[in-house]
Amino acid sequence: MDDELLELQRQFEFAQQAKSSIRLSERNVVELVQKLQHLQIIDFELLHTVSGKEYITLDQLRNEMVAEVKRQGRVSLIDLADATGVDLYYVEKQAQSVISEYRELMLTQGEIMSESYWDSIAEEINERLQECSQIALTELAAQLNVGLDLVASVLEPRLGTIVKGRLEGGQLYTPAYVARVGAMVRGAARGTTVPTNLTVVWSSLQQLLQEIDGTSGLAVEGSFFQSLFNGLVKEGEVLGSLRAGVHWTPAVFVIAQREFVESFFSQNSFVTYEALHKLGIPQPIQFLQSRYPEGKPLVTTFVHPSMIDMLDAATEDALDRGSWSDSLSLLPSSFTPQDASKMLSLCQSVQNALKSNKAHIFGDFYVLSSSFIKDICDRIVKELETLGVSVSAGYTMHGEVQVPSEAKVGHESSRLNESIEMASDGGANRQADKGSRKKKGKATGNTVVNPSESGAENQEPTLSKSKRGQKRGKDTSAQTSDSKMGSRKESVKMKEENLSPSEEWIMQKITALVSDFEEQGVDDPEIILRPLANQLRPTIINSWMEKKKALHTNNAERMKQLLDNLQKKLDESFLNMQLYEKALELFEDDQSTSVVLHRHLLRTVAAPMVDLLLHNLEEHNKLKNGLDVQEASDSESVSLCPADRTAISKSFPGALAKKAFAVVESLEGKSVESFMAAFRMVTEESGLPLKKLDKKLERTLLHSYRKELTSHVSAETDPVSLLAKVVSLLYIQVYHKALQAPGRAISVAISHLKDKLDESAFKILTDYQTATVTLLTLLAASPGDEEHCASDRILSKRELLESQMLELKSLVLSTSQSS
Repeated sequence: MDDELLELQRQFEFAQQAKSSIRLSERNVVELVQKLQHLQIIDFELLHTVSGKEYITLDQLRNEMVAEVKRQGRVSLIDLADATGVDLYYVEKQAQSVISEYRELMLTQGEIMSESYWDSIAEEINERLQECSQIALTELAAQLNVGLDLVASVLEPRLGTIVKGRLEGGQLYTPAYVARVGAMVRGAARGTTVPTNLTVVWSSLQQLLQEIDGTSGLAVEGSFFQSLFNGLVKEGEVLGSLRAGVHWTPAVFVIAQREFVESFFSQNSFVTYEALHKLGIPQPIQFLQSRYPEGKPLVTTFVHPSMIDMLDAATEDALDRGSWSDSLSLLPSSFTPQDASKMLSLCQSVQNALKSNKAHIFGDFYVLSSSFIKDICDRIVKELETLGVSVSAGYTMHGEVQVPSEAKVGHESSRLNESIEMASDGGANRQADKGSRKKKGKATGNTVVNPSESGAENQEPTLSKSKRGQKRGKDTSAQTSDSKMGSRKESVKMKEENLSPSEEWIMQKITALVSDFEEQGVDDPEIILRPLANQLRPTIINSWMEKKKALHTNNAERMKQLLDNLQKKLDESFLNMQLYEKALELFEDDQSTSVVLHRHLLRTVAAPMVDLLLHNLEEHNKLKNGLDVQEASDSESVSLCPADRTAISKSFPGALAKKAFAVVESLEGKSVESFMAAFRMVTEESGLPLKKLDKKLERTLLHSYRKELTSHVSAETDPVSLLAKVVSLLYIQVYHKALQAPGRAISVAISHLKDKLDESAFKILTDYQTATVTLLTLLAASPGDEEHCASDRILSKRELLESQMLELKSLVLSTSQSS
């Protein structure tokens, strides 16, 4: 059989070497091939080579391409086109078929590579890796002129076989290097005892490796450390929990965390959320509730029920004693007001007391018993009664009472409110008395006082701002008076509804009465003082107003009687003042004497009138404002200094204060007429209109005054005092004027009698005046008391003056009887 095959080979070779006798041209060959293709004898595709002189089948092309790739291991399609002599188009088209048919080949970036090529490359890479311990894939990709992804994809299946190393983060590492870095990661992880961000740890390890390897070492990616760390966690070589991939919490920290919380909570019965946050516990409430289900979460703290029971017992004890409790002071300093408020809401006794209205909470954590609040209220009301605070004295634009301090209570409590009428009882009595005015009667008695009684009884004893321009002896229109009274009462009602002690004053009193507040450091009024004052204010106002109303009722009759008596006394004094004023007209030509007489009259007659008016108006104001005023034994004997007059006048409200102050100033002036005008204005402002002196009253008063002076002259034993009374009596007899003259004006007054008396009588008067002046001069010049004076001249002058006194008395009395 073998011999036959050998024979056939020799024949075939001979046939090939034999030269044909018939030769075809290239054109004939082409036409012959085309004919064969047309006759479908050649039923497969033929490709022309680039030279155009050869035909090649697709199978042959693929075979040549595979042979070339296997020979070189890595060939580009362009090189294959040159090697096969076929156009690049057909090479690219057949490359896909070759790749799909031969799995060990791959086409990437216009190149066909075989697995054997990559095996040889992997061996080279492994040799290099073992030399330098680490290689970057980027460096390999640059050397091989391929993509980074391609290098990684061909190396991954060869790791551990051909390539003895580990691929992490674009780096190839030898097992020894991986073990070395793994040991560093293990040490760093085990050395971490608190929650740590692993990126910080990896940065530290990278710096350490750079210091060890120097500038020649490659940078190690954090993902490599992270991969090694994850492996250590899975193997259990490091214990802890990993959150979000980078937040590492060591198991030792969790154990210390738990031990701290358990120890602190068991010792103190509370733990703050802030402390747990510092320990790295992000959700402290859930953490604590899972371990202590019996505990109670507050706003910033978690507490054990025993602490709530302690606060409950302390607060209940304070309420039972009728006292108050500062819950925040009973708790540790880390507790906030919101925590204390939350704990009070969990205290059973406190909640029961709140429901039964036995306790009240102020400022979140102050618990006050109702009995304690009531005691404060009662003491403040009693303080108001003791101080005698005047509502009208503190009336402001905001409708509040600014209660004066205790040092100012004397004058502040005596002010008059210009817009508040008398108490309702007194007002009703006054309205009933309107229109029932009595006729004026004749003067009775032997003094100047009585003629004003009939007119004084007709006056209305109210303190209002309405001015009465009525004429003396005629009734005022009842309709006009009633309309004014109605509008006045409406205004008063509106204002009284808004009057009340201010919160600030009540807060000051609470601080003064409850010293515990200041001792406990309750210095913020918004926490407890203002809410407590706001709650007490309506009760204090109601209690105060009820007591004032009762006292108003009791004082109404006294107020009416006071005004009636004041009206009578003012009418008496003012009529006398008008009578004395007429005598001043005689001295208008003598300016210096006129000033002396005006000042004397203001000092001796006007000043007591002003003192009487101011004293009674102040007493009336106290009665009207509900003060218990003791009845004075004798109001006519009141004598005020200028400072007291000024203080009292300024204490009155509104226009009354200005007019009262004008009267006080007029006392220091030089004009009786100015005083009379100012005094009349203030009395009208006070609702006390005064009577004017008419001819009939003037005659009556002069007659009474003359009788009084006559009796005084006849009974006078002092020769010095007699002179002034004699001169006054002579002025009534001669000029029909009531003169009030001081000693320094007697000589001028006597000179005005020269033309009115006969020469003998005038001589007796002037001689007596000269002897009196001489005696007074000797007495003033002599030291010691007059009874011990050894001067014979003084004794002789006194004896002479006494003898002349009898002569002067007889002269004046005889003249008076004849007239």
